[in-house]
Amino acid sequence: MLQELSHMDRITQLQDEIQQLLTIMSSSIAYLTARSNFLQVSKEIPVTKQRNPDKYDPPEVFEANQKELVRDLIVKAKQIEYLIQSLPVPEPEEEQAKRLQALEEEMGEANAEYIQAVDRARSLHKQVSDVLRAMLDNADAEVDIKAG
Repeated sequence: MLQELSHMDRITQLQDEIQQLLTIMSSSIAYLTARSNFLQVSKEIPVTKQRNPDKYDPPEVFEANQKELVRDLIVKAKQIEYLIQSLPVPEPEEEQAKRLQALEEEMGEANAEYIQAVDRARSLHKQVSDVLRAMLDNADAEVDIKAG
């Protein structure tokens, strides 16, 4: 059970790391599209638009930030890869089926024991009720005798 809990912790941690990776990717795309200037990539296609200098980063700052974003992505991807490697190997289907069958049998036995316990409790309840009823009937009879 404790082992399963640690597996679930790893899976939760993996989900968190993937969410962080997606956040880094989204932030990277937002930065790259918002803080870059329009550049001519082909001689046939001229640049027809320019951004104000305060709307984009200078080339050396932009490149340094790109490298930092790439580093962040690589670090996060390696953390995710490590978590994936630390996950247990999935149990073969045949073993899983055997384990589930054994659990089903245990559950059947436990259910049968529960039914026996409930039946026993009902029987004891009836016996106690009968004894109490008999005692009350005797007490009522004694009161009638003394009163008469």
